[in-house]
Amino acid sequence: MTQIDVRSRHAKSLEFMFSKVPFIRALGLELVEWEGQEGVVVVRMPWADMADNGGGTPHGGAVATLLDTTGAAAVWNGHDYERGTRGSTISLTVNYLGAARNEAVVATGRCVRRARELNFATVEAVSESGRPVASCVMTYRIAP
Repeated sequence: MTQIDVRSRHAKSLEFMFSKVPFIRALGLELVEWEGQEGVVVVRMPWADMADNGGGTPHGGAVATLLDTTGAAAVWNGHDYERGTRGSTISLTVNYLGAARNEAVVATGRCVRRARELNFATVEAVSESGRPVASCVMTYRIAP
């Protein structure tokens, strides 16, 4: 596969994740950046009443979904599809650091190691004003 074919495959995979998965669409997650560096993505979760925790801050489950989706996208961005196409999160450890108040949350994910089937990613999430919100480490499996 040429480099152009590989990038096209990554684009299709990420487009599917962000446009076809109902829960991701319901939260309004937006893929902001993925082309700058293989294995790195930026995802934005806009402020929405649906994710409100009742006090102007996003629900922890919505933040965890943002982290999980961002980490998975980072893994897929750079994945060799000949090694597999069935993916799932194996482990997700979330640390909540602060709250975004009535503003979007932006997450940056990095695939830090690729193995035969297991991939490892880190994600940092901040409010749009730059306040730390959460971080995570995850293990993501892609199988044949």
